[in-house]
Amino acid sequence: MPKLARSQWYDLTRDMNWDLRYVSEEEAFPTDMSDARGVPAQEWWRWDEPYKISYGEYVHNQADKDASVYSVNSAIGRSHIFEDLDAGWRSAIVAHYGAIAVPEYVAGIGESRMARFGRAAAWRNMATYGTLDETRHGQIQAYFAHSLLDKEPRADWAHKALHTNEWGAIAARSLFDDMFTGNDAVSTALQLTFTFETGFTNLQFLGMAADALKVGDVDFGALISSIQTDEARHAQQGEPTLRILVANGQKQEAQRLIEHMFWRSWHVFALLTGLSMDYYTPLEQRNHSFKEFMNEWIVKQFMDQFRDFGMDLPWYWEEHFLSELDWYHHALHLGVWFWRPTVWWNPDAGVSPDERDWFEDKYPGWNDSFGRWWDVIGENARRGEIAQTLPETFPMVCNMCQIPVVTPAGYAAGYLSSTVPHVLDYNGRRYTFCSVPCKWIFESSPERFAGHTTIVDRLLGGEIQPPTVEGALRYMGLSPEECGDDATGYAWAHATRSAPSAAGVA
Repeated sequence: MPKLARSQWYDLTRDMNWDLRYVSEEEAFPTDMSDARGVPAQEWWRWDEPYKISYGEYVHNQADKDASVYSVNSAIGRSHIFEDLDAGWRSAIVAHYGAIAVPEYVAGIGESRMARFGRAAAWRNMATYGTLDETRHGQIQAYFAHSLLDKEPRADWAHKALHTNEWGAIAARSLFDDMFTGNDAVSTALQLTFTFETGFTNLQFLGMAADALKVGDVDFGALISSIQTDEARHAQQGEPTLRILVANGQKQEAQRLIEHMFWRSWHVFALLTGLSMDYYTPLEQRNHSFKEFMNEWIVKQFMDQFRDFGMDLPWYWEEHFLSELDWYHHALHLGVWFWRPTVWWNPDAGVSPDERDWFEDKYPGWNDSFGRWWDVIGENARRGEIAQTLPETFPMVCNMCQIPVVTPAGYAAGYLSSTVPHVLDYNGRRYTFCSVPCKWIFESSPERFAGHTTIVDRLLGGEIQPPTVEGALRYMGLSPEECGDDATGYAWAHATRSAPSAAGVA
């Protein structure tokens, strides 16, 4: 075989499907792990990945990428680049590592499940590489975070976060357990590789890598770029899976799976990436807003994909998703900053006069909707009354996405079609939801989600003792040294608007 061109042997070795004789189809591919949705086995054999690679090529490429990115990390580690980075950007890095490093490793469970229970040999072959990819992504991000410990001790949350009961970690676990560890192979292909990776993480890494280079963070930029090249490959497993389902009369089931995970992914994406792009990235490096990024890279892409596959836009697309692009991450940011002791990074308020001008330009009406809250907070900060900017209790938390319930204000308030929060009584327990789509996801599969408790459920249920902010912080695993604080020491509250440049003076 080494003497043959790849085209002469690749399809034979990666596509070895066969009829089962010694065991039944159900024994080899149990429904819980590999629900075929009624599609015959021979139809699944039509599965064809768009990105073809052999094991030898894979190992060669990965070795080159590792050699490159680890050498950058080694060189940067001997410099003061990290210490010289903008405080808000450093917070974005610490938040990213805590939320992403271990989930990347856990994603290997979803990939390995497809590698064993995928319905076609070509699919199982592709998912095997995906398993190796996700293992690499978890390891390399944990390593890079570890290399920062002497400069930023909270970088250890890259490993620690998902092992705690910190509220953001609970939200991340809820999403990723739903997507990775509690899913069959077909659902994983549509929800992880098609919806989450193709639609969100692949493009997040492109945007984050570009922003990292703009702010001078060569280390993080090299890391994220290296990961993105893997994501671009194994994210392609969703498309052939979707094609087969649609071709065999399972369009509605595919639609349901995608609508479910798109909404869940959007809420976590807004929390992590929305804050980083619009508030933690230095103003001079913001070439586009989070909303512009979403419209260009995700909204347009998904609309093209839905059209190409003959799918419909999610039922909540206009009224809920597109409406939330205007306000949702701004409301989350205000809440995260106010409840900053409950996170493992230092939130950057990002609301100096110049930044507020930028927000008003990118999100007309921002000052009326959110600026008036920051006016009060800023005045307290200038008077030195920091205690007035800290929480005394906790907000309501959604029983679906596990993210605190926020609502639009000012210009965006008209979006609401009904009272928020939304509630549902199920099996003698009341559940609270932040949105109509979150309630819909729960009602679609209540047995999947009903047993979970939010951080506030645990507080009210007596699980957290004492039932105070201090008791809750200990329950979350946050020591006083780890609790978040304002990234810039409230410098934004004392900043003045920059004078117009000479070029802008008439």
